[in-house]
Amino acid sequence: MHCDIYKSSKKDEMYLYIARPGYPDDADVLDPLAVVPASLRQAFGRATFVMHLELQPERKLARVNVLDVLHAFEQQGYFLQLPPEGLISATAPAPEGLRGA
Repeated sequence: MHCDIYKSSKKDEMYLYIARPGYPDDADVLDPLAVVPASLRQAFGRATFVMHLELQPERKLARVNVLDVLHAFEQQGYFLQLPPEGLISATAPAPEGLRGA
């Protein structure tokens, strides 16, 4: 299964994988993100293309299980990769109770 990966403009480390079952014959699709619900598109922000991949069950991905991605493609046509838990941005302000400690 081919897919395109987009990064979020609103949240670091958040990515959308969009299934491309008709690749390469689907180049005339006007909006590849049309399979994503409007509420998720709004929360995701501007989607910036990152890369195109061909996924197979034996392929390893850095942060997600490829079988989970392929299953989501079968169910809804896309997969949302959330930021890893515990990820702290170096530029984020310190919580109130920790300032000046």
